[in-house]
Amino acid sequence: MEELLQPDIHLLGIRIQEPVTTATDVLVALACLYAYWRLRNIKNEGNALRYLKLYFIVLAIAMLFGGLVGHGFLYLLSPEWKIPGWFISMFSVMLIERSSIEHSQSLLPPRLAKFFLAANIIELGLLMIVAAYTLNFLFVQIHLAYGVLAVIFPFHLYTYRKTRNKGSLYMLYGVGVLAIAAVIFNYPIVLSKWFNHHDFAHVLMIITTIFFMHGGLNFDSKNQDETS
Repeated sequence: MEELLQPDIHLLGIRIQEPVTTATDVLVALACLYAYWRLRNIKNEGNALRYLKLYFIVLAIAMLFGGLVGHGFLYLLSPEWKIPGWFISMFSVMLIERSSIEHSQSLLPPRLAKFFLAANIIELGLLMIVAAYTLNFLFVQIHLAYGVLAVIFPFHLYTYRKTRNKGSLYMLYGVGVLAIAAVIFNYPIVLSKWFNHHDFAHVLMIITTIFFMHGGLNFDSKNQDETS
């Protein structure tokens, strides 16, 4: 099926491309800011929660940039302006990878944890370089797939099986929804030109954000005043 192009709209004489996609990008950013706000006052936070909070802030910036520059007003700019948004989103994935590793670190051999923390940085740098050189969003998606399939999912699955930690269970729920969003994002399965597959994927990303937020709220429920 051919992808339906979302018509432009004009507000107060201002042209906005892909208006619903722009709006849903902004909604994901707002969901991330809400998640950060919910997590901001947790006491005794460790590195896992600290990185997760940074993830929400950085992803909010990426989604705002992607929505406004990468979609809504890209006609004013060159395609290269998509790259900063790609880089910021890739950096956010790196942060939630590190959060997942840190959350499992006490259960892992020290060398294995250090290996994945180092690989986390090297993989990010290499794919950033390739994405910038090729201007191909595919490498941003490869980075996300690596982060989800090789780090976030297995580390939280391992932690949950070992400890039955509720936070890791919520993170696994979020990964499941995010995987569905990734599939939908790449296939034009939504028929309406006003609500396409990108918009559907963004709605699922909001649900993922809520699951990840509750994951953070329950990383260490015994030491937290606020849980889900």
